[in-house]
Amino acid sequence: MLTTDNPTTHRIFNAQKYFFKTGVTKSISFRKKSLQKLKQSILDHAEDLYVALDKDLGKSKDLVDRTEIGRVISELDFMLAHLDEWATPEAVPEYPGTTFSEAFIEHEAFGVSYIIGPFNYPINLVFCPLLGAIVGGNTAIIKPSELTPESARVIEKIITSTFDEEYIAVIQGGREENTYLLSLPFDFIFFTGSPATGKIVMAAAAKNLTPVILELGGKSPFIVLSDADIDRTVNMLTFGRFSNSGQTCVAPDYVLAHESIKDILLSKLLEKIKATMPGIDAIGKLVSEKQVEYLTRLLTYTKGEIIYGGQANVATRHMQATVVTEVNWHDVLMRNELFGPILPVLTFTDIDNAIESINQYHPKPLAAYVFTNNTEQGKEITSRIPSGDAIINGVMQQATSPYLPFGGTGMSGMGEYRGYYSYLAFTHRKSVVINK
Repeated sequence: MLTTDNPTTHRIFNAQKYFFKTGVTKSISFRKKSLQKLKQSILDHAEDLYVALDKDLGKSKDLVDRTEIGRVISELDFMLAHLDEWATPEAVPEYPGTTFSEAFIEHEAFGVSYIIGPFNYPINLVFCPLLGAIVGGNTAIIKPSELTPESARVIEKIITSTFDEEYIAVIQGGREENTYLLSLPFDFIFFTGSPATGKIVMAAAAKNLTPVILELGGKSPFIVLSDADIDRTVNMLTFGRFSNSGQTCVAPDYVLAHESIKDILLSKLLEKIKATMPGIDAIGKLVSEKQVEYLTRLLTYTKGEIIYGGQANVATRHMQATVVTEVNWHDVLMRNELFGPILPVLTFTDIDNAIESINQYHPKPLAAYVFTNNTEQGKEITSRIPSGDAIINGVMQQATSPYLPFGGTGMSGMGEYRGYYSYLAFTHRKSVVINK
């Protein structure tokens, strides 16, 4: 294991600086072989990952396959299939008045990258950014989340058994180690986490004018219009809000339902929850006892009515799927992103007022969800809510396609990645002009 003393960390950083300068990572063949080696190592350690993610977050094997390992392997395969195409310099047409003979755009690696992983999807959200670093021709230092220690250990095991530390390395630790790492002059920083920590990362990066991608969060609205298909809406809502115990950055954070369908929506929602996730341990674990205590306090202070759930076990880190009605914009549940299995329900009668409230109280969320049988109206509503991404009649699909850029705006983040956009994220677009 790499120690967290500054000399060791600094040695690894300097070794990566030197290795990058050798030009080895410029080779497309080298990048492809690195992807293939990483894929095999992840698959070889699948059983370790199942055990680790169960201990850290109570994730089932099926959930790990779908949202962690499967997502990484799928994206890796996509990159292997398209890297040659992406890496081909792009010729540009002649522009009237220019005098050069030839011009093209090539993608140049930044250099040594720093990837800071979160706890909620500790495999997916560490390795998918790493794929971008690899296909872009960079080296990488990874700091997994200290809040999911079992997963962090397996990540380190995968990396150290696959790559030399001068190319890709893992540094374990918490705030102290991260603070030191952020003081180093990295060439690129990729961070996934809270807006509060994102501000710290950006401030540190500014000292070296280091480019960053910040994948943050926010309170993503789930808007239900009067003409919505209630059964589909309920299925998507329970899946989106309560999967991974509510610890998903693009999860619907609150419902904004038209007053006319509130009762039927709530009736079917509770019916669905009771049928599929009735127990306190039905949806996985929260990341820490501290988070359970925090969410429990919110339920104590809310002015809303808890119509289902509310039970929690601090020692086991479980919390029941919880629905709270009669909530307003000033309630304690509406102050910050909840990141837990609590669903506040608000209502509206005028969609214009609802949109205005979203943009006033929680502007530029990571995602905006609208449910309606009138897709044109849905598109019009999403166009009036600035957000990282938007979906009509679905949830969280924006993070599953390598053809779509994924990222936030404003307080929900900056920059995009996934698929080709990861390649763009980890490279500088360099204009090259030739005169003959």
